Amino acid sequence: MNFRTYKRISDRSFNIFGFLITISGLLILGIFLFQIAQKGLGRVSWQFLTSLPSRFPEKAGIFTALMGTVWIMFLTALIAIPVGIMAAIYLEEYAKQNRWGRILEINISNLAGVPSIIYGILGLEVFSRTMGLGNSLLTGSLTLSLLILPIIIVSTREALRAVPVSLREGSYALGATKWQTIYRLILPSALGNILTGVILALSRAVGEAAPLIVAGALVYVPFAPSSPMDNYSVLPIQIFNWVSRPQLAFETNAAAGIIILLIFTFLMNGIAIFYRNRMQKKFKW
Repeated sequence: MNFRTYKRISDRSFNIFGFLITISGLLILGIFLFQIAQKGLGRVSWQFLTSLPSRFPEKAGIFTALMGTVWIMFLTALIAIPVGIMAAIYLEEYAKQNRWGRILEINISNLAGVPSIIYGILGLEVFSRTMGLGNSLLTGSLTLSLLILPIIIVSTREALRAVPVSLREGSYALGATKWQTIYRLILPSALGNILTGVILALSRAVGEAAPLIVAGALVYVPFAPSSPMDNYSVLPIQIFNWVSRPQLAFETNAAAGIIILLIFTFLMNGIAIFYRNRMQKKFKW
């Protein structure tokens, strides 16, 4: 067997192996989604969405957890998006590329891989106890903001790097300042990819339960939150609570809650893909 034949067989074998692995993953995911839909789809209704938690499974709903999730996502986005994007702009456009800058970049990249429960412990100590925010929505939002900030910073920097250097040089040649170039040219050109990274980061945050449990989220809340200082629960914690119950009817409620959480996540990802494609068509280079 000559080298060319060996290379062709190796390439084909790797393609087949990769295809089988991909199909296996999709098949497992499909089976999981089918079982969830089969068990919980009949429970999804307006009554389920608007009812308060209850110890009776047929009366229990996700209204307080759903409102808590909406509040958490809104406050987290309000805190993390401006801070993450401005930090990425500074690191990519203004920070000096010296040893300290490289150390900072490495630390930010490493923070993206820190287990989420560590952020929960940090949020409990800093925001809940030291700052006196207690078991409030603000504590949970600040904790999740720390969790997704490295992701937003890294994805935003990659989006800024993807803008061609020729656009920057053309702007400088026409007399624009550095900030005018960034604000009027680079940010609009990179907005699609930035938005994709931001929403993917928020999609991760919406499914987190461990850091919120540590930071003070409650399993049972009899009212929907109305301010950032209220106690709260979120969908992942409500689902975990139902799954831990021995009654089969609570497992049905948990499956229905998973469906609502998946719809919420898919909508966020769909919005990211829509705006990314729209921005890429608008700013072609």
